[in-house]
Amino acid sequence: MNEPAPYRPRRAAQSDFVAVRGLRVHVNRWGDAALVTPERAPLVMLHGWMDVGASFQFVVDALAAAEGFERLVLAPDWRGFGRTESPVVDSYWFPDYLADLDALLDVLAPGAAVDLLGHSMGGNVVMSYAGVRPERIRRLVNLEGFGLPETSPEQAPKRLLQWLDELRTPAELRSYDSLQAVAERLMKNNPLLTPDKAAWLAPHWSERRADGRWHILGDPAHKRVNPVLYRKDEILATWKRIAAPLLWVDGDRTDIAQWWGHRYPREEFDARLAVVPRVERARLAPCGHMLHHDQPEALAAHLRRFLG
Repeated sequence: MNEPAPYRPRRAAQSDFVAVRGLRVHVNRWGDAALVTPERAPLVMLHGWMDVGASFQFVVDALAAAEGFERLVLAPDWRGFGRTESPVVDSYWFPDYLADLDALLDVLAPGAAVDLLGHSMGGNVVMSYAGVRPERIRRLVNLEGFGLPETSPEQAPKRLLQWLDELRTPAELRSYDSLQAVAERLMKNNPLLTPDKAAWLAPHWSERRADGRWHILGDPAHKRVNPVLYRKDEILATWKRIAAPLLWVDGDRTDIAQWWGHRYPREEFDARLAVVPRVERARLAPCGHMLHHDQPEALAAHLRRFLG
C-alpha cells in the first residue's frame, strides 16, 4: 500500500532552543519579534500529555490563511516531551510545568503580557498559571483542559502505594518499525485524523534510534501515577483569580465519562468553569479531544475573533 503524501505546511516553523531551569527546552516559532506590538501579543500554545508543540502546525496554518492575522506564535515542548530534554526523574510534578512556563515567558516575552493557549494537560497548566500571574495574560484559551476528578484524603495511602509499586518496574513506551506504523497509531488514537496529517505528525512525534525502530518522543516516566492527589478546592481558588477573558473550546464527540466514568460528570466541570469571571464557550463539530487536529480551520476562526 502506498504511503500518503504528508501534509504541506503553509507557514514553516523555526526551531529554537532555550535554557530553562537547567533544561534545554525546544520551542517551535512561527514569525519573529518584529510582529509583536501592544495590540498583537505573542501567542503561546502549550500542548497536552504525550503530544508535542509541532502539533499546532495545522492551526497556525489556518490562522496564517486568515486575512490580517500576523502574529508571533510560540509552541514549546514540555519537559520530557518532543525535543525538550528529559530530566532524570521517577515522576513528573504539576508545579514544575508552572515553573517552566513562568521561566519560559521570562525568556520569550520578558515584561510583556501574552495570549496563552493550552490543550488538555496544557489547558490545566494555563488555567492555574493565569490565576497565579494574571498580569502576564492578555487573553486565555483552554482547549479541553478539564482537570481531574475530585479526590479525598482517604485515597492518599492507596495512591502512594500504587506509586511505590510502579517505581519497581521501569516504565516503557512501545516502539514502531516504521514511520507509517507511527502514523497508523496516531489515526487509531484519533479516527478523525486524516492520513496526510498523520504522516506529517509522525516524524515530529517520534524519532529513529540506534536499534532502527521509531520511538515516541516522550519520557515513559510520564506514565506513572502521580502520588500527589488532585485537590479541586485549591485549583478553584486559583481559577477564581483569573483576570483575562477566557475562551473555552470543546469537541462535540468528547465524552469525559470514557475517561473517568461517574467519578467526574460533565455537570461538575461546568460548575467549576462557572467560577472563572469571564468565559466564552465554543463547540466544534465533528470533533474529538484533539481539536487542533480535527477542526483547525474552525478553531482558528474562533481564535482570530477572540484574540482580535
